[in-house]
Amino acid sequence: MNAILEYQREYFIDGDESQLKPMKLRDVAEMTGLDISTVSRVANGKFIQTHFGILPLKYFFSEGFQTDAGEEVSTREIKRIVSECVNNEEKTNPLNDEQLTDLLKEKGYPIARRTVAKYREQLNIPVARLRKEI
Repeated sequence: MNAILEYQREYFIDGDESQLKPMKLRDVAEMTGLDISTVSRVANGKFIQTHFGILPLKYFFSEGFQTDAGEEVSTREIKRIVSECVNNEEKTNPLNDEQLTDLLKEKGYPIARRTVAKYREQLNIPVARLRKEI
């Protein structure tokens, strides 16, 4: 837990989810000197009570993504942007995965269309033709 607190210090200060850094089981394993499988077993089914709610330890583990500028961002940040774009889209002409990909590239996140589709599905956002309103 101390390794997670240390690694995600910025998040624990103010609870801003965009402050979460990409963190893998391997990162914590290297910090603690434990095996990756041990870290996984220890984190599984455990929770932490914070000022921002009770969260599973697995919540703090996410893959990372590198921007055009070389900055590491969490996939949560990418998903937040996708969700925001869909929420703000014109409902009579919703954005398809290709258009979402282009918007992300404009913001400095060079992501493949199929990755955008995967994130959209994980967010339970239907495809563009099913979001269209007349």
